[in-house]
Amino acid sequence: MKFTTREDLEAPIERVFGMLSDFEAFERAALRRGAEVTRAFEGEKLEIGCTWNARATIRGKPRVLKVELSQYDPPTTMKFSIDSDGFEAEFLVDLVALSRNRTRLQVELDIRPRSLPARLLMQSAKLARNSLNRRYKTRVRGFAQDLEQRYKRAEHA
Repeated sequence: MKFTTREDLEAPIERVFGMLSDFEAFERAALRRGAEVTRAFEGEKLEIGCTWNARATIRGKPRVLKVELSQYDPPTTMKFSIDSDGFEAEFLVDLVALSRNRTRLQVELDIRPRSLPARLLMQSAKLARNSLNRRYKTRVRGFAQDLEQRYKRAEHA
């Protein structure tokens, strides 16, 4: 099942990519939401192959996730491969400079089942695809607005 959306932001592409690649902030945000996140790599330098291990409750069930940075092309592209019990996913973040101070954020999530129970869950999710798609777009829109506000606050500070 694939979800795709895009949002335009009033911020330069380099600044947007910088905020998106602030993984420490994402790790802290996940911890605040009750997930356990650990880095499986040393140092601060991000490169292809950097991995995070996470434990979180997703849809009422405890899950273990392995997230690997599989593509990293500043300032335009980041791609993550995600493995979980019964599922695998790819999460792609793509940026396009529309002008000097305007950036298009495109976010894709492609989830694939790897087991029979996961296939059954995906079938029921396909029945609710429209509402899931709407929720996905709303979340990405809110996230894009947060990025834009962070940029504006930093510019005026």
